[in-house]
Amino acid sequence: MTDPEALLRAWVDAADAGRLDSFEDYLHHDLVVHAPLGLSTKGIDEERAVWRDALAAMPGIRHAIQEVVVQGDTVVARVVVTGVHEGDFAGIPRTGRSFTIDQVLFAHLRDGKIVELWEIVDTAALLSQLGVLAP
Repeated sequence: MTDPEALLRAWVDAADAGRLDSFEDYLHHDLVVHAPLGLSTKGIDEERAVWRDALAAMPGIRHAIQEVVVQGDTVVARVVVTGVHEGDFAGIPRTGRSFTIDQVLFAHLRDGKIVELWEIVDTAALLSQLGVLAP
């Protein structure tokens, strides 16, 4: 059986490092991602495209996993995301500002891969730090 925590950590590391060709190792072909800011996806190719855009706009983005809870085939992680908004992303024009936000990932596994992912992001903090939303 696949270790859900190790799988999630490996996928996050691969994504941050831009190893998008390895997504098939971590993501199920029936993948559904529920994400804010219009970034929800269906399938590995759509998720890869979002990450390609994210890495182009925020090349130094990092997801630091703070703690993980596993129950069966579900893994939940509390994450701190940092980066610099160097290009247009999710409809937000480049601001050049840095950000540090909280995120929670709920991942459901099937056949040893992530099949459904819920990204809960402090979008208010992100938009405020980018200067798009008044604090």
